[in-house]
Amino acid sequence: MKKILGVSLCMLTFACQSKESEDKQVTQKEATPVLMENQNLEVATLAGGCFWCTEAVFLELEGVKKVVSGYTGGTVKNPTYRQVSEGNTGHAEAIEITFDPKVISYHDLLEIFFATHDPTTLNRQGADVGTQYRSEIFYHSEQQKQTAQAMIADLDAQSIGKRVVTKLSPAVTFYKAEDYHQNYYNQNSGQGYCQMVISPKLEKLKKKFGSKLKK
Repeated sequence: MKKILGVSLCMLTFACQSKESEDKQVTQKEATPVLMENQNLEVATLAGGCFWCTEAVFLELEGVKKVVSGYTGGTVKNPTYRQVSEGNTGHAEAIEITFDPKVISYHDLLEIFFATHDPTTLNRQGADVGTQYRSEIFYHSEQQKQTAQAMIADLDAQSIGKRVVTKLSPAVTFYKAEDYHQNYYNQNSGQGYCQMVISPKLEKLKKKFGSKLKK
């Protein structure tokens, strides 16, 4: 299911894709994690439903230097939004976060990640349904993997009935989404989907994690 509001306008901006490029496949073995030029910074790759939502949340955090919306975890090389929205490429809508671990830890990022989406619903966030909206953590190191595993175990221990379905996978090639998806909320905050879905998430973020927000 495509995003329930605003998607029809977005669809008009799609560039035509050649059949040859759409059919070209890439295996996960060909994919490589992102390497940081500045070794003082780290990368986190998270999928938690619509990337408009997750991007808007993490852009607010002190210590986060950059957030890029894109696609990862699938089998089609250079996927388009239209392809991913159809749910046949295997990609998740995800964000790539560049952050300063001296200011905000990976544990902090995951704590906010789990608090601002529902990690107990399989392939769904609200009215956004499909594998492209799955909850998944793409770890870039063994330490990130262990941090995520420990947090999921803690959440499961605290839960009553519902278990976390968030998948853990090694980071693979991350494809940046089309330009109009970047910084989407800040450029389209009056749009219906933003008002009904993203704004409440930001309000929750401010109430629960106010001390971690950019001044």
